[in-house]
Parts: sequence; structure tokens; C-alpha cells
Amino acid sequence: MSEPGLSDTLPLDPADSADHDTMEQGCCGKSAGRPRAADMEARAENLLHTAGSLFLEKGYGKVSLEMIARQAHVAVRTIYVKFGGKSGLFNAVVEQKRAAYFSTMPALETDMRPLPVILADFGLLFTQLVTMPAAIHLNRMVIAEAANHPELAETFYKVGPGQTRDMLTRFFSRPDIAPLFRPGLTPDLLSMHLLNCLLGDQLSRLLFMPPAQPDVAQLRKLVAVRLDLFLRGTLQDAAA
Repeated sequence: MSEPGLSDTLPLDPADSADHDTMEQGCCGKSAGRPRAADMEARAENLLHTAGSLFLEKGYGKVSLEMIARQAHVAVRTIYVKFGGKSGLFNAVVEQKRAAYFSTMPALETDMRPLPVILADFGLLFTQLVTMPAAIHLNRMVIAEAANHPELAETFYKVGPGQTRDMLTRFFSRPDIAPLFRPGLTPDLLSMHLLNCLLGDQLSRLLFMPPAQPDVAQLRKLVAVRLDLFLRGTLQDAAA
């Protein structure tokens, strides 16, 4: 982890903190008492939305915590207390977006539908996610700034691709799922191969301006072809 720069340090002027605290407490400089849970949740949502928008608009390296705090109307020290700094805040932004997207899908650990149906639903959600313009922009930003901000790449992988891969590895480890695949294909290898099949040449396409995001019908056809490739190469019955 790199040390935070000057723009990411705690406010040195007590008046700055007081001004931010006033915005957090309520209007007219008067304390509104302990915030309600709904208010606290709304403020947290606004902070994450503001941070995410700034990261995408300006790039991770050009965004300071002061800039985020000013637009979200919170104190810089609040961000440090809740997230530990800029990399922790970026972590929370990515994790929130990923969790919200996959929340519509049944948990892989307990989904008892047939394997092709489970993977088709996962494949469609995953492909929709990685072809979204915001996701493409985020991937480009991480690749471009990883050398100067290694904590950015580490955080992005841990809460994004890393979590997805771990989720699939647990799925392929299930006692009812693992025997369906050829011996020697470990759950970790299966998860990696599935993601590679679904992604195709997506990483190479990040070098170019992306076309419009495919519609759901186009994505279903694409996912069906790529899942067929995955299943034919890994299932016990397919190898017979």
C-alpha cells in the first residue's frame, strides 16, 4: 500500500473540520441529534455515489479525499473513520456496485436448479456487468493507473474479479456439482476457465472504443455459445 499523499491527509485546519461537521449535523449549524438509521444510510449512499462518479470522471489519482468530502458534504475524517482512506473508499464503491448487481441472482451455494440453468443465469448477469460502459471505463482506469497506484489494482481485484472467482470456486466445490466434471479439473481451474470463456477477448477490446452495449437477446446468444464451449470441455458426459 502506498502512503497517502498530501491531498489525502486529515484536515490540518480545525475550522475545516468544523465546517464539515456542521454539514453533517444539520442546517443552520445546529445539531440535529443522533441521525436516524435511514438518514445515515442515505448519507452513506450519497458518499459512495459521489466518490464513484468522481473516480470515473477524473481518474483515481486525480481525486483527493477533500474533493470527495466537499461534494458529498461530509468531513474528510469521516471517510477515514469509515473506510480507512481513499483505497478503502474505492473498495466500498466497487463492492457496493457488484453486490447490488448480483443480488438478483440466487445464491450459488444453495441454488438447486440444473447446472446449465444456473450457469446460464450467472453468465448473462456477468456478461451484462462487464459490457456496461461504466464497467469498461472502470477497467480502463484501473489498468492505466495500476503502475502509479498499486493499491488501486489490488483493491479492484479483491472486491471485483476476485470475489466473483471465489464465488464460482465455492460453487464448483459443492458435493453435488464437483462430480459432474472430469477428474483433475479443480474448482479453482473450473472457475477461471468459465470466466475466460465468458469474457472472450473482452480485455483486448478495452484498448478500443467500445460499441454500444449488446441487448439482452444478443447477450443470451453469446452466453449460450460460450457456455456450450465450457461445458463440452469440462463435463464428464461430454468427454465420454
